[in-house]
Amino acid sequence: MPNTLIVNARLVNEGREFDGDLRIEDGRIAEIGKGLSARSGEVVVDAAGRRLLPGMIDDQVHFREPGMEHKADMAVESGAAVAGGLTSFMDMPNTNPPTLDAAALEDKYRRAAGRVWGNHGFYMGASNDNLEAVRAIDPKATPGLKVFMGASTGNMLVDNPETLDAIFRDTPVPIITHCEDTPMIEAETARYKEKYGDDIPAACHPDIRSREACKKSTVLALSLARRHGTRLHVLHISTADELALFETGPMIRSDGSRKQITAETCIHFLRFDRSDYAALGHLIKCNPAIKDPEDREALIRAVADDTIDVLATDHAPHLLEEKQRPYTSAPSGLPLVQYALNAALELVHEGRLTTAQVVQKFAHAPAQLFDVEGRGFLREGYAADLVLVEDTPFTVRREDVLSKCGWSPFEGRTFHSRIASTWVNGVLAWDGQQLVGSPNGQRLAFAR
Repeated sequence: MPNTLIVNARLVNEGREFDGDLRIEDGRIAEIGKGLSARSGEVVVDAAGRRLLPGMIDDQVHFREPGMEHKADMAVESGAAVAGGLTSFMDMPNTNPPTLDAAALEDKYRRAAGRVWGNHGFYMGASNDNLEAVRAIDPKATPGLKVFMGASTGNMLVDNPETLDAIFRDTPVPIITHCEDTPMIEAETARYKEKYGDDIPAACHPDIRSREACKKSTVLALSLARRHGTRLHVLHISTADELALFETGPMIRSDGSRKQITAETCIHFLRFDRSDYAALGHLIKCNPAIKDPEDREALIRAVADDTIDVLATDHAPHLLEEKQRPYTSAPSGLPLVQYALNAALELVHEGRLTTAQVVQKFAHAPAQLFDVEGRGFLREGYAADLVLVEDTPFTVRREDVLSKCGWSPFEGRTFHSRIASTWVNGVLAWDGQQLVGSPNGQRLAFAR
């Protein structure tokens, strides 16, 4: 592993932007300063004033392995993520079979070893009948416990009130939730099917998976967390209505304490709204649904004012032929990891966020929330997971998409920043044009 010196960079870290140099030794950030001199054998990279960020940590991806490798797998999707500046990922448990016990969890780590480009953690999942496995979770083995309090596949919808209460009471790790009320969704689906049959217009999706269904489920999750003092992280907030339920202010307070309950939104809720269904249809069908322009605007403001603590992707790829089916059989989810950071930086170009705020939501906050050891910051001694960004416009093309599904909802959009380089554990993995070297991702460690 060659040591590297990055000079003349604009470093963005912990709310600051400053000019400086950064030295990488043995996979870690060895020194941050100004006027650092190259040492014998070091690779010198002249950043020429470009922004140097800590690698992004995406705490919500579906890489589909095991069981759905025809549409995605850990190796390919992690490569797409690294190309997009996402150097660490946390993968969801609704695979086939689902990750419902320690053996299934370790099987996913085994599958990832030596194959994935980014650093990785895997969630345990909750079901109506795995309470003992939940109680036995090793807190160092997983970032958290995923609880589907809305529609899911297989046995992963937790709708038994007594089981749900026990999970919130007894889990030894943070709970992350998908909040939508299933009975409300099923009733609306039946009503729309009566009118349209299976070919329901895509624009009806935010009415079927309504804001009321989101808010009702979110209120339930928050009440359980407050009753039991559970650390709760609510995923993919999609409505303005839910924002008033959460505390506004930094996730880590001035006295060093941390919010018990945190909120997250996803990049597609900041870039798309109901008006985009006309052109994109099922390509932007996802759960929860992309909703109204007013929701998008409220969510952007909530990221800026620290009501929303974390930004993620919910990367959930499906094949194009699957997306072209009628509404009732077209799957929900879209591929996002490769262009998520670019899309977030558009908000900087638009004057809605600062680069430091993007870094806070996409790198610092997930590291702090899940107790990720030694990552998520530009700090001496931390892993050298780094992203060099240059402000050169480019247009997303289908032929450049690295995800196995082979398409992006951002096709045809011009972004004003591109990912010039990505380092994972001190090794260059993306050179601005292609993946280089070999997969170098490590298992995430959780300092608990």
